[in-house]
Amino acid sequence: MMSFSRTQMNMNLQEAIEARHSVRAYREQPLTEDVVRVLEEEIARLNRVGRLHIQLIQNEPKAFLGTLAKYGRFRNVRNYLVMAGQKAEDLDERVGYYGEHLVLLAQTLGLNTCWVGLSYSKVPGTYVLEEGEKIACYIAIGYGETQGTSHKIKTAEQVSNVSGRAPSWFRRGVEAALLAPTAVNQQKFSFEYVGEKDGRHQVHAKKGFSLVGYTQMDLGIAKYHFEIGAGKENFVWV
Repeated sequence: MMSFSRTQMNMNLQEAIEARHSVRAYREQPLTEDVVRVLEEEIARLNRVGRLHIQLIQNEPKAFLGTLAKYGRFRNVRNYLVMAGQKAEDLDERVGYYGEHLVLLAQTLGLNTCWVGLSYSKVPGTYVLEEGEKIACYIAIGYGETQGTSHKIKTAEQVSNVSGRAPSWFRRGVEAALLAPTAVNQQKFSFEYVGEKDGRHQVHAKKGFSLVGYTQMDLGIAKYHFEIGAGKENFVWV
């Protein structure tokens, strides 16, 4: 199970899950020095524990000025996270898991965010890739014009066996996972309460099939939400 150290925040992560929505339009307001410091410190730590190469790019508008960005209704994005790492089968899941930690941290800092899979341009000179690394996606970040809006989500019963013998914390985890952002709101994931073994409750998470893609990244995001809702101390992943 992945874990994080405790960070001083204006709201806790559960509150951030409930408050956070995708935002595509931002105000012309630079990130404050204090906010940048917190983000950079956390990025450095996540790059170590997550074996990633996340980079915060500031005051750079070109990545979101192209046709795809306009089609995606992005406006005035000047700050973003480049989510990169060594090519590996589990790269997308790690990007989703650790990236969502940064997304929720940003929410606690008064920022808004949006996961971006395609609607951006790679601007030479704005990021660094080591040999064997690739960019999985970008995350727009800044002070939004609005706080975004909620979208229709599936029920806990549609994505889990919550109605069976699962404990109450399992339902809380599933409900938190259902608030996780996914590509085109596809929610192609499921959680199964497996049972108890050697004194530990076991949970299995898996991705579904989608022509859109990004299901492995979505699974990483949803698993991070599940851990917050369920309490990491209550179970182990299997």
